[in-house]
Amino acid sequence: MLFQVVPTRVHGIVDYIEGPTLLAAPMLFGLQDVPASALAPRIAGTGSTLYSLVTDYEVAPVRMLPMAGHLALDVMAGSLLAASPWLFGFAKSGRQYWLPHVLVGVGKVGIALMTRTQPSDRPQL
Repeated sequence: MLFQVVPTRVHGIVDYIEGPTLLAAPMLFGLQDVPASALAPRIAGTGSTLYSLVTDYEVAPVRMLPMAGHLALDVMAGSLLAASPWLFGFAKSGRQYWLPHVLVGVGKVGIALMTRTQPSDRPQL
């Protein structure tokens, strides 16, 4: 990772805000009339919430998934979300339907690259 300045606890809090926000994104951004545009953030939000619940960081109820694995999933999910308007063909519907996906996807990748790989309550390697 490049600059590991984001503590895992902060990353976890962001995850628990991001997941439900992605689930609500179709309504928040008016994406419902383009089904693929509405489905992409819902899938990303569901997946992110599920693996966040089992990540080895301070805010997870079950700590099984190593933080490095979580961050790899974040990079993949963020990249897929950012590319989804072109992969699934809804970019042509207009900026309203692709810009939120790109911004959130790039943000997800960015925070993953800046997050520490060891929770503060675990010995540092």
